[in-house]
Amino acid sequence: MSIMDERGEDAPAGQIARALAVLEAVAEHGSSTARGIADATGIPLPTVYRIAQELIRADYLVHLRDEKRFALGYKLHRLAVGLHEHLGIPRAVREEVHALHRDLGMASYLAIHRGTDFVVVHVSDSPQAPRLSPLSFGFHESPHATAFGKAGLASLPIEEREAYLADGPLRAHTDRTLTDPEQLRRQLEEIAARGIAWEHQEFVPGTDCLAATIKADDGMLLGTVAVSAPVAAYAGRVRHIEDRLRACASRAGRAYRLGGHHA
Repeated sequence: MSIMDERGEDAPAGQIARALAVLEAVAEHGSSTARGIADATGIPLPTVYRIAQELIRADYLVHLRDEKRFALGYKLHRLAVGLHEHLGIPRAVREEVHALHRDLGMASYLAIHRGTDFVVVHVSDSPQAPRLSPLSFGFHESPHATAFGKAGLASLPIEEREAYLADGPLRAHTDRTLTDPEQLRRQLEEIAARGIAWEHQEFVPGTDCLAATIKADDGMLLGTVAVSAPVAAYAGRVRHIEDRLRACASRAGRAYRLGGHHA
């Protein structure tokens, strides 16, 4: 059902329907201005601002003040994690991620991929080795800046990878973020060959991340297992961490291919 807004255009009816329409409009492009939301939904601009403020207070949106745009908030990530966990992650895969955390003393993650899109569906961490926080704006919208995202980009067909690299300037999250398309292209080729992606303080200053790919029988990227930790935690352990992560990804892939048991 819809109602006519003050411009005579269809707009979602009801407070919940309008809030969902605002969230969907932001999700469509990763972030949006209030005017962009109004144009996309037919909701009057003052109402967009009011709904956006309510969603910000509830952590479903964040306001990017410098860019004058709204983006999805951390609460939605938590909902997505809950959804994917309820849909089912093989128990053996969860145990592998927990073992990775225990063995390396680093926050450990499982992400499911669809092209450049990915969602972290399982995390094993502790007060001594906390997860990246918040997993909010930029985590999905800037795949070139994260180990998860680089693994996804490297697995794309060449034409799709090139389309991403050609789609406007790459956002810098830190002074180490790789934003030169040619340098990133060479790095993605190496990741595609090795099946492992590094990110050195490119998303969060002081933190390095490493992701290994989980592949289907036909070679399609299913997901990644990854770790994050302060830079100093990798000193003298790089080879060991890479080997441990590769082994974890291999066993996780085997569990998915065998249709492992769910808890």
